[in-house]
Amino acid sequence: MALLVRLGLAAVALAAALPKFANLRGSRKSVAAYQLFPPELDRLIAVGLPVLELVVAVLLVTGLMTRYAAALFGAMLVAFIAGIASAWARGLKIACGCFDEGGELAAGQQAQYGLEILRDVGLVALAVFLVIWPRSPFSLDRLFSLEPVPRGKKV
Repeated sequence: MALLVRLGLAAVALAAALPKFANLRGSRKSVAAYQLFPPELDRLIAVGLPVLELVVAVLLVTGLMTRYAAALFGAMLVAFIAGIASAWARGLKIACGCFDEGGELAAGQQAQYGLEILRDVGLVALAVFLVIWPRSPFSLDRLFSLEPVPRGKKV
């Protein structure tokens, strides 16, 4: 089960990172649409976020530092939930920019804040699962004996 969760979260992180790398200008537009940070920080987040998502994806695919990668991804998802909830509460009409170019919605388009938050809550639950049960086959953690020792078992 942990292997499937690990690979699923890696696929989500990769699917989020690649479009941002392909269109850094669009990524910045998406971050700026949330109206949370000054322009200089928008630029830093727009470039840093896909790098972080890619690092998380690689760590999860390889199963290296699984617990930490899952915790980092879970923390990122909680921040995304807060950002989406903030946009919703302030009445902004934007696309989240999670897997494509976000920004202000065109006239007649509706934001999908509730569904985006539910999706991210589900992903946080999967990340928490991996933080608690990070052991999985085909992982570098296992190969390098980096897996946590199960409770009650002596080293």
